[in-house]
Amino acid sequence: MELRVLNYFLAVAREENFTKAANMLHVTQPTLSRQIADLEQELGVKLFVRSNHNIVLTEDGMILKRRAQEILSLADKTKRDFIKKEEALSGTISIGSGEFRSTEYLAKIIAEFRKKYPNVKYEIYSGNANNIRDYIERGFLDMGLMSEPVDMRKYNFVNMPVKEQWGVFAPSDSSLAEKESIRPEDLAGMSVVTATGDFNQSRIGKWLGDYKDRVDIAAAANLPYNEAVLAKENIGVMLSISLNCTYENLRFIPLQPVLEISTVLGWKKDQIFSATVSAFMDFAAQYLKGISCNKI
Repeated sequence: MELRVLNYFLAVAREENFTKAANMLHVTQPTLSRQIADLEQELGVKLFVRSNHNIVLTEDGMILKRRAQEILSLADKTKRDFIKKEEALSGTISIGSGEFRSTEYLAKIIAEFRKKYPNVKYEIYSGNANNIRDYIERGFLDMGLMSEPVDMRKYNFVNMPVKEQWGVFAPSDSSLAEKESIRPEDLAGMSVVTATGDFNQSRIGKWLGDYKDRVDIAAAANLPYNEAVLAKENIGVMLSISLNCTYENLRFIPLQPVLEISTVLGWKKDQIFSATVSAFMDFAAQYLKGISCNKI
C-alpha cells in the first residue's frame, strides 16, 4: 500500500467524484479509477458505492479514510522532523487573498516566517473568495485568506483576529456623507456599486431586507479598489468593507445595524503539502494563537 495511492483515495473520498479528484491530482480519470480498483483488490473490500452522479464511502471505506489520514499525517510529520536545519526550507508558497484588513496580519506572518526561513519565496494571488477556493481546488494555490463561511468538510483553517466592517463609501459632497451611519432605508432608490455575486443571497442583500428591491445595482466588481474607481465617477455609492486606506473624495460611513464578517486562512484537508508549506501553516497557527480581535 503506497502513500501516493492513499492520497488518491482521500481525494476521491473528499470530492465524491472521480473526475474532479483526477483533475485536482493532475492524473487521468482512468488512471485514478484503476488505482482505486487495485487498492480495493489489495484490501479485499469495496471502498465506494458508485452511482451515475457521485460516489459515497462504504463502512470499510470510512475505516480506511480514518487510517489513511493518520498514516499520511504521520508520514508528513516524519519527513518534516528530518529537516534538521532551518535554512533547508526553501521553495515557493502560493497564497490567495481577498482585500481585507486581515491581510495585514497575513503580511506580518510572512515577514516573521521570512526571518526564520529567508530562502522561502511567496506568490500572492488577489481575488474574491470564489476565485480563491477555485484555485485551491485546482491545486494552483496552497492556501487562501477568505471570508467566512468555510466548508469545514473540505478545509482546515485558522481564524484571523480582526473583523471586517461593512459600510458605504459616499462622495464627500453627498447627503449620505453627512450621516454617522447608514440604515437600509437610506439607500432606497439609490444606485450602488458592490461586490460581484448573488446580491439577493449576499450578506449585504440580507442586511437590506425589504429594501433590496429598491436599490439599483449599477455595477459590480470583484475587488474594492475597482468598486471605488466606479464610485468616484458617481456611478453609484460603494457598498464594501472598510480597509486601511482612503479613496479620494469618498467618505466611509458604517452600516447600522452593524454588519461584520470574519476571515480565515484556509487550506484543503487530506492533502499532502511540502515541508515548507506545512511549516508555514504551523507557524501561522502559532502566530495567531491568543491574538485578540481588532488589534489593527
